[in-house]
Amino acid sequence: MVVLDGESLTVDSLAAVAAGRDEVALTPAARDRMAAARDVVEEALRSGAMVYGLTTALAERKSVVLDAEARQSFSRFLVRGHLIAQGPPAPPPVVRAAMVCLVNSFAKGTAGVRPELAEMLVVALNRGLAPAVRINNNAFSTGWGALAELAAERLLGEAEVAAALDLEGFAANLSILHPVVIEARPHPGTVAAVRRLRALLAGSPLFEPGNPRNLQDPLTFRSIPQILGAAGDALGYARTTIETELNSAGCNPAVVLAERRIVSVGNLDIVPVAAALDFARIALATVVTCAAERTVKLLQSPLSGLPAGLAAEADTGEEALAEFAGAAQAIAAEARLLADPVSFEVVSSTKAEGIEDRTTMAPLSARRLAEMTDLAARVVSLELLVAAQAVDLRRPSRLGEGTGRALGLVRELAGFTARGQAPPPDIEPLVDAVRAGRFARAALSGQ
Repeated sequence: MVVLDGESLTVDSLAAVAAGRDEVALTPAARDRMAAARDVVEEALRSGAMVYGLTTALAERKSVVLDAEARQSFSRFLVRGHLIAQGPPAPPPVVRAAMVCLVNSFAKGTAGVRPELAEMLVVALNRGLAPAVRINNNAFSTGWGALAELAAERLLGEAEVAAALDLEGFAANLSILHPVVIEARPHPGTVAAVRRLRALLAGSPLFEPGNPRNLQDPLTFRSIPQILGAAGDALGYARTTIETELNSAGCNPAVVLAERRIVSVGNLDIVPVAAALDFARIALATVVTCAAERTVKLLQSPLSGLPAGLAAEADTGEEALAEFAGAAQAIAAEARLLADPVSFEVVSSTKAEGIEDRTTMAPLSARRLAEMTDLAARVVSLELLVAAQAVDLRRPSRLGEGTGRALGLVRELAGFTARGQAPPPDIEPLVDAVRAGRFARAALSGQ
C-alpha cells in the first residue's frame, strides 16, 4: 500500500502503483487539508473576490469577470475546450503514474479541489483503471518522466555489466579501475562505477600484471568508469528533481491556507523536470554510443586480436557476428538523435496579448527518455552477445565473479555461434532480460 500524503512519494513507489503492484490510500491529514482549502475557495466565490480561473476567465481573457451563472458552466467548458491533444493515447502505466502524481499534488492542499475528486482517482487506481489520455499536464509529464528515469537507471546497471564483459572479451587493461582514479577525481558517479566494476571483475586474471594485451586500450574501454559515472550522476540529479516534483503542487492559482486567500503563481512551469530529463538523455547518449563502439572493436580482428567478426575459426570466410556491428551503430545513432534538448523551446506569442508565450516541452522530454532507454536496451543486448562470443573465443583461465555469472546468463538466452552457424536470428530474450534488469541482478547478487 502506497500512502499519499503530499510529502513522501518516491519514484519507486509511483512505479509500483503504475504497474498495478500496489494500491494507494490518502492520509486523513491530506483529506483535511483539501477540505480546508476548498473552504477558502468557497469563501472567495461568496465574496466575489477576483480569483484567476475561478471568478475570472483565463489567459488573455483574464479580465473577463464571470457572474454566478457563468461560473456554473465555466469549468466544464474549460475542460472540454482543452481536449485538443493529438496522437495515440499514452500507455496505461503512464496514465496511472499521472493519476498518482495528481492525487499527491492535491494532497498538498493548495489546489482548492474537493477531497472527493482525489478519492475518485484513488478508487480508479485501486480498480486498475487507466482512462485514455492525451493531455499535456504537470502530473502527466512528471509521471512519465519518473517511469522513464527508473527504466534508465535499470538500463545503466545493465550497461555496467556489459561493459565489464567487454573488458574481459577485449583482454583489456584493468588499471582503469585503480583506486587512484577516484582518489584523483572523485565524482560520485565515477566512484560508484569503479566500485561496481571492480566487484563485477573481482577474481579476473586481467588484474594480474602481464595479462592485459595493451598498455592503453581505446578510449571507449579506458573511460568506461567516467562514461558510466557521468550518466549515473545525471540520472541521480533527475531522480532528485523528479521526486521533489512528485511531492509538489504545480497549480495556479494556489490556496494559501495560513492566510485564507488565493494567489496567482508560476508553479505550473515545470522546467526543472524537463531540463533534468534533457540532462539525463545527453549523458545516456554517450553510454549508448560507446557501447556500440566497443561492440564494433570487439568484432574487428586488428583491435581484438580475435578472428574477424568473432568467427569460431579464423580464415573460414564466415562473417559470424560481423553484421551486428552495423546494427549496433544504427540503433545507437537513432538513440543519439533523441538526446537533443527540448526544454528551451518557446511556443512564441500564439495567443492574444502574448499570455501563453512559453512551454517547457516536458512531455516530449519524458517520452524521448523512455524511447531512448528502449533503444539503448537493444544496443546493450547486442553488446552482451558480442562480448560473450569474444570471451568464449579467448578462453581465459577464469572470469571475474560477476562477469562469469553474466556470461552464464547470456548463454542461457543465446548460444555460441559455432562454425557453420548463422548468428542468432532473434535476440529478443536478451533484450527482455536487459529491460528487466536481470544481468545486474545476476552478476552482482547471483539472483
